[in-house]
Amino acid sequence: MEDLYDIKSSKIDANKINLFGVFDGHGGSHAAEYLKQHLFGNLLKHPAFITDTKLAISETYKKTDLDLLDAETNINRQDGSTASTAIFVGNHLYVANVGDSRAVISKSGKAIALSDDHKPDRSDERERIENAGGVVTWSGTWRVGGVLAMSRAFGDRLLKQFVVAEPEIQEQEIDDELEYLILASDGLWDVVSNEHAVAFVKEEKGPQAAARKLTDIAFARGSTDNITCIVVEFHSDKTSSSPSSADQS
Repeated sequence: MEDLYDIKSSKIDANKINLFGVFDGHGGSHAAEYLKQHLFGNLLKHPAFITDTKLAISETYKKTDLDLLDAETNINRQDGSTASTAIFVGNHLYVANVGDSRAVISKSGKAIALSDDHKPDRSDERERIENAGGVVTWSGTWRVGGVLAMSRAFGDRLLKQFVVAEPEIQEQEIDDELEYLILASDGLWDVVSNEHAVAFVKEEKGPQAAARKLTDIAFARGSTDNITCIVVEFHSDKTSSSPSSADQS
């Protein structure tokens, strides 16, 4: 199992903080384990976490990637990990993504992706990679250097010049129209569309049952990858987001 997840709650001054993350490892579980142990702790310690949350996320994710590489004594280790994360600060939601795990919300009944998969065939990603001296080639799918099927990740030492850990961040105000948030690794999204995922979640009673339903459906549809899913329900008490549940298979 190379997929891991992390859920943390905290309070800074008068701000209630909730953090959710899915880390999909490749080439081993070391990078995903490191992120689970360190990423959110590092973020909460950033001096600008409350005053400039986007800056704090960007700096923390890049610094944690450097720390991960520095902490690895085996320079031949080439594993890496995605990070699909949701950070709640008061009534604001920040979704920060590195890699091809995905975050989707249900808003007024509609499925809306709050992250774009970092794939080498994205025109902007391919241009960035090639400008840095890398190549994108076809080997069953589009790959960086003919090896990695995603264009951003933590770790991946040999490809680090091209495969960066710079997160793309989207901000969403939490209002009455928000219903659910789904964070999941590509083992789910490879076989379940955003729209179908939201529809399945609505059929279940509570986030834990919904997360289990999504993983079961992905398996039934033939997903061969690890599947990790977190479902967050908003406004379960009409005042705040509920505790989430995660399912991992």
